[in-house]
Amino acid sequence: MPKESDSTGPIMSEIEALRRQVARLKGIEQRCNQAEAALKAIEERNRLLGDSAPLGIFTIDNQGRITGINRKMLDMFSWTMADDPTSMNLFDGHSLAGSGIVADIQRCIAQQKSVVAEHPYIDPQGSCIHLRYYLSPIPGNDVAASGVMAIVEDNTDLKRTEEALRESEKRYRQLFQSAPFALIEWDVSRLKAYLEKLRTSDVSDFREYLGQNPQQVHHCWSLIKTVDYNQAFLKLMGVSDSDGPIDAFIPTDAKGFLRMAREIILVAAAGNTAEEREETIVTTTGEPKIVLGKSLVVSGHEDTLGRVAIAMVDISQRKKAEEALRESERRFRDQAFRDGLTGLYNQRYLYQSLAEWIERAQTTDIPISIIFMDLDHFKKIVDTHGHLNGSRAIRKVAGTIGNCLEEPAFAVAYAGDEFVVVLPGLDQSRARQKAAEIRARVRNTVYVLDQGIEVRLRASFGIATFPQHATDLNGLIAAADHALFAIKEAGKDAIGQF
Repeated sequence: MPKESDSTGPIMSEIEALRRQVARLKGIEQRCNQAEAALKAIEERNRLLGDSAPLGIFTIDNQGRITGINRKMLDMFSWTMADDPTSMNLFDGHSLAGSGIVADIQRCIAQQKSVVAEHPYIDPQGSCIHLRYYLSPIPGNDVAASGVMAIVEDNTDLKRTEEALRESEKRYRQLFQSAPFALIEWDVSRLKAYLEKLRTSDVSDFREYLGQNPQQVHHCWSLIKTVDYNQAFLKLMGVSDSDGPIDAFIPTDAKGFLRMAREIILVAAAGNTAEEREETIVTTTGEPKIVLGKSLVVSGHEDTLGRVAIAMVDISQRKKAEEALRESERRFRDQAFRDGLTGLYNQRYLYQSLAEWIERAQTTDIPISIIFMDLDHFKKIVDTHGHLNGSRAIRKVAGTIGNCLEEPAFAVAYAGDEFVVVLPGLDQSRARQKAAEIRARVRNTVYVLDQGIEVRLRASFGIATFPQHATDLNGLIAAADHALFAIKEAGKDAIGQF
């Protein structure tokens, strides 16, 4: 008989083998449980990521069945959690089928290429939303795609904004074209970029740079592109519609154009385009016009200067009217200070102007001399040839005096045949030289009166100088008059000094 140990040995070995196999199975089971837990964690994490994503996500198989969808996508479609999206088939008359997305999904599956498409979607409440779909094929086991993953973006607000911008642009264009003043719109972005490039190459003073490189004015101007202009601008420039598109501006006058172009380039370089200035432009017909120009960057283009609107108002007539008014006022003031017979200044102007010169001289130490002048034996001329010829003689002598003077010196018809000459800046010696010049010119002139009457005249002169002879206006005139009186008493036809 065999021993008991011999019969139990194989059994024990088999039991030990079974134990080891059980241990391995438990290890495999544990790893499976761990893998399953990790898979569930990954699925949960993916679900959380999908539900927290700002974009809608869903997957669909080749038959049109939804195999996965996140919370954001459910919200976009206005589907409640009670709905079972996986029981829906988009290819079988679903509400999405009418939007056109089904055809794009089928195209993505058939061509196995990504597709980007936009489609409106009417939700169950009847509201229209605009969705952009990014479709990507899901690889299958074989060469064919097993389905499509869709990432969906709600573009409703963007569409509304774009529509509002289009409507705003339409209204802007309507206002632009119907404006009663000239409007031109430029794209200055290329010029701005070029100026920034020059700035980085150590150009800091653009005015000096353009002065040293005048050819750069033309180059910079060529970088400005005209975007639009209205009928009022064409009318201002004398351009007809049949002339076709125009450049950024019409260089009708070389000198004026270069000056204007340089200033506009400098404004762009400074970045201060919101500026108002007066410019003189020359139209295509050669007519110069003064315009008040106002430039303004169109909102949204402040950084690039992609669109800058320039409004121009023709103020030529207003400027002419202002100039005519100023000239009229000047003539009126001039007439108020002029003597009607001689055209010289009158006593009113003498006292006003001489007072100002003396006040100025008190702080600058500049001398002021005056000449008091009187025609000798003038009564004999009047008695012999009449008052009219006397007046003609006075007028002609006034012309002789005026021809001897240069500003700021001036002559005054004081009274009858008396004249006063004011000489700012001249001391007594130089004033005597001027008096001698006037005296010689009068003596050497033959004055022709009415009916060919010829007369020769003589005159007496009295000179006084501020501040040597007087400290105020009245004292200075009195001093010159006193010097003249002394000459008259001594025999006339001479020059006397106070």
